[in-house]
Amino acid sequence: MFKKVFAIGTLVLSSVLVVTVSAQQDEPTPQERAAASTETRQAVFKLLAFNMAPISGMARGAEFDAALAERNARRIAELAPMIPEVFAANDTREFTVETEALPIIWDNMADFEQKASELQAAALTFADVASGGDRNTTIAAVRAFGSTCGNCHREYRVD
Repeated sequence: MFKKVFAIGTLVLSSVLVVTVSAQQDEPTPQERAAASTETRQAVFKLLAFNMAPISGMARGAEFDAALAERNARRIAELAPMIPEVFAANDTREFTVETEALPIIWDNMADFEQKASELQAAALTFADVASGGDRNTTIAAVRAFGSTCGNCHREYRVD
């Protein structure tokens, strides 16, 4: 009986040691965390672009779809607060990452957050206009909505 308990105890202890060592080896390096943070940020911007593209297309003459414009604008409003959150999660300035984000973002986080808030408000305003279903009014509102993207790009994104 003692041999059986000893063997099981040894097996359990060995398993714990293997898991512990594996967990320690799997800890990402700061460079890996910076790369992952950059990928997360870029994913948020890809989602923003995915939702903005049909709206921009409508402004350039694509078939008008008020419901699509409204839905996508509301999605953008939901994503907007994530922009400063994903940047604040990890300052990647000191790492080699492929990004169009300018390092000044982390020095001006309050302004960056304000611009994301303005994007959210503009997206909601645009969504409300689009919900009315009028093509001309909705297309006229695209410029104000889109300018909030440009306001941030001019200051915080590589040309």
